[in-house]
Parts: sequence; structure tokens; C-alpha cells
Amino acid sequence: MPTSLIEASGLTRRFDQRVAVDSLSFTLGAGQALALLGPNGAGKTTTMRMLCGLLAPSSGSARICGHALAKDERENDQIRAHCGIVPEAAGFYERLSAIDNLRFFAGLQGLARPLIEARSSQALARFGLSERSADRTGTFSKGMKQRLSLARALLHEPQLVFLDEPTAGLDPKATADLHALIRELKAGGTGIVLSTHSLEAVSYTH
Repeated sequence: MPTSLIEASGLTRRFDQRVAVDSLSFTLGAGQALALLGPNGAGKTTTMRMLCGLLAPSSGSARICGHALAKDERENDQIRAHCGIVPEAAGFYERLSAIDNLRFFAGLQGLARPLIEARSSQALARFGLSERSADRTGTFSKGMKQRLSLARALLHEPQLVFLDEPTAGLDPKATADLHALIRELKAGGTGIVLSTHSLEAVSYTH
């Protein structure tokens, strides 16, 4: 595992004449957390999408988990293989059950079939969803989908986890559980990048 999970230098992203992210430079080490704090439209999600290799920067460079951001998608695939992503919109197949969704996404991560079964069941139990494992995801509340999204992000035990407004739709207990999870991941050496507009959420990254 590289000492620095993120090394960003001058990352900039423009959309036509609008500058969404302007010359961002920072380093994030294993077991550290970075909070991107700001209102909607401040460039938080754009920053995360660049760092995940999902959106090419207009200029600047970065190394993520030892791999350089590149125009070559194969290199960016290597970056994503080391990252867990919890997007603001969950993006599940709503006609599939919770466990079938996890099986599908675990397969995309290249996990072997026996590991897919074990990790999917463990992830559902970890986030209190075992009793709903066979239910269609379309019947889930927003908070349940958020917990399932967290389960999906950790299936392949990533080195780096991106959380985009992760407390959206969570009740107070689930929010407290998320904060405990962030502390647990940091203690195990996982890097965290958190996008939020909540000062309270930022306090749990320290």
C-alpha cells in the first residue's frame, strides 16, 4: 500500500467558461480523512469524480493509490479497483433484490464467486439489511438504499473510500453508525474523502 493514497497537484476542471475546480493540490495518507465542505455547486462532486478517474481534469495531475490519472481508461480502471464510492444517487437495479445487486457489483470488481457470496452476506449483516436481502431494492427507503450503497462500496475492501453526502436520508442512529464506520475505516488504514455541507459531519473525520 502506498504511503500517500492521493497526491494531487494543480487539479483544475472547467465546463466551457465556468471553472468548477481551480488548481487543487493536496496529499492524503493511509488512515487519513479529507472533508470537502461547501454548498451545492461548490465543486465537491466534480473533485471526487476526477479523483476516481471518472472525469478527466482540464489540467493538473494526480496519483491515486499509486496510479496516475490518465487518458487511458485501463489505468483509470486500476484506480477504481482500489476505491470504494458512495455516490449521492445510489444507482441500484431496483427490480433486483439487495443481495443480487451486491452480487452483481462484486462481480464487476472481479471477486471470485465464493468470495462474492461471503462478502455480500457479510455486508448486508454489517449494515442491518440481512432481513431484507431478498427484497427488491425498489421497495427500500432512501436511508436503506444509502446503507446498501455503503455495503457495496466496501465489498472489495478498498484502500480509499469516497463518500458523497453520505448522511443524506439517514436517521440519527444510522448517521451515528456511519460516523463510527468512518472512525473504524481510518483506524484500519483506509483513506476517506467526504463531501458534505454539514460542519457536524466534518467533525467526525478527525
